[in-house]
Amino acid sequence: MKKTMKITVGVAVAMLAVVGLHYYKDAHKKVELVEEIDEVEKAAPVGPVFNADSAYAFTKAQCDFGPRNMNSRGHDLCGEWIVNKFREYGCKVTTQRANLTGYDGTTLRSCNIMASINPEATTRILLCAHWDSRPWADNDPDQSNWKKPIIAANDAASGVAVMLELARIINNGKAEKALRPQLGVDFVCFDAEDWGTPQWADVPDDADSWALGAQYWSKNLPQGYEARYGILLDMVGGVGAQFFQEGISLQYAPEIVKKVWRSAREVGFGSYFPKRMGGMVTDDHVPVNRYAKIPTIDIIPFYPDCKQSGFGPTWHTLADNMENIDRNTLRAVGQTLVQVIYKEQ
Repeated sequence: MKKTMKITVGVAVAMLAVVGLHYYKDAHKKVELVEEIDEVEKAAPVGPVFNADSAYAFTKAQCDFGPRNMNSRGHDLCGEWIVNKFREYGCKVTTQRANLTGYDGTTLRSCNIMASINPEATTRILLCAHWDSRPWADNDPDQSNWKKPIIAANDAASGVAVMLELARIINNGKAEKALRPQLGVDFVCFDAEDWGTPQWADVPDDADSWALGAQYWSKNLPQGYEARYGILLDMVGGVGAQFFQEGISLQYAPEIVKKVWRSAREVGFGSYFPKRMGGMVTDDHVPVNRYAKIPTIDIIPFYPDCKQSGFGPTWHTLADNMENIDRNTLRAVGQTLVQVIYKEQ
């Protein structure tokens, strides 16, 4: 998936230029989003409190396995840990294993993890994030680090951590009718997302070399599986993060963008979800929309003033570590998702 600045048409397009292009093209959509959000942003919060300290601890626990890049011991041990944590919180967990092929021909032992709350419910929503880490710090300011694996505290662990904390608090609230969601929730941890063509490679960047696990899952759904909509979490723990409205999300699922940005304002975190458009990102939500036909949005940060990357200064660098994880960002995303889940009927 993502993210070698594969943000819109072409490769290596500057993020700021992309925003300008797509803001102009879809300006009428933005106006509609803003007006609808303004009408309802005073609604009361619902559901349990999201614990950012717990989400932070889940992020650290994954990082403690070291790099979780494909075919590594840290990857395999972390996958087992994720499965066990979801089971601990009352989820029905299944895994989807496959041998996938990386951009360089490497066989990747992939394992998508699907954890379900209320598996008997016919109305379902999908939350997803990737759990593998980037094998190369190919955007590091120090060229000598470009072929070193990253810890990926933000770009992997944070999204899974938010989903684990949601599973935990939903499970804790099951005894209280008021804290029990009325629908099924599926958490999918996609594997093999970040083996995409590195910037130092002597081959053309290939969009299909990213999001391999999501591509496989979307083309091989569990029998009869349907979800009302999906929300992808990508890099949701960074310092100073803001989540602009991503362009592909607006193309495929504008109503879900409205729902999530509205929910952020309802729980007091509107500043993290500005009413502004970002670029178009090649991410796990692309195959979910294209092949699984589940309207899915991407909650992903945009740093318009960051020279190193529109995804922030730690993206695909050795600095993507726990020192650069912010509990406040985790809380903003997590509480917004609580609002989304518990308002759904």
